[in-house]
Amino acid sequence: MVIVIMGVTGTGKTTVGERLAADLGWEFLDADDFHPPANKAKMHAGIPLTDEDRWPWLAVLHDSLARSLAEGRGTVLACSALKESYREALSDRLSGVRFVLLDGDRALLRARLANRPGHFMNPALLDSQLETLERPADALVVDIAAPVDVQVAEIRGAFGI
Repeated sequence: MVIVIMGVTGTGKTTVGERLAADLGWEFLDADDFHPPANKAKMHAGIPLTDEDRWPWLAVLHDSLARSLAEGRGTVLACSALKESYREALSDRLSGVRFVLLDGDRALLRARLANRPGHFMNPALLDSQLETLERPADALVVDIAAPVDVQVAEIRGAFGI
């Protein structure tokens, strides 16, 4: 199984994803690590990525998930996956991919971003990401106001893992 922990910047995708993967003994992948330097530079400058920026990145992520499934490795991927088309690109022709939307209040997100030094994502992009987010109909939705342990337990319970 692959679990994609998705949401806008500041929701805790990496924190929750790393904890879930560690609890399960699964591989953890952070989609941010797969961005080419040009994408990171744009985001750092507060310039939203275009779909053209994202398609090659999503293709690399899809291939990585396909390898994980083919090799029978449980994997947790932290990835914004804001649009339905992005989620379709990630899971295209793959069975066993599940999505979890980390969701929370704008004020909480802003507070988290204000206390996250050294990350390449410019906090000014939060509004752009919230506008871009197409809420998935088929994802588990987890409230980011809950402690990380509670979020992880909710995910594990929902997927029986």
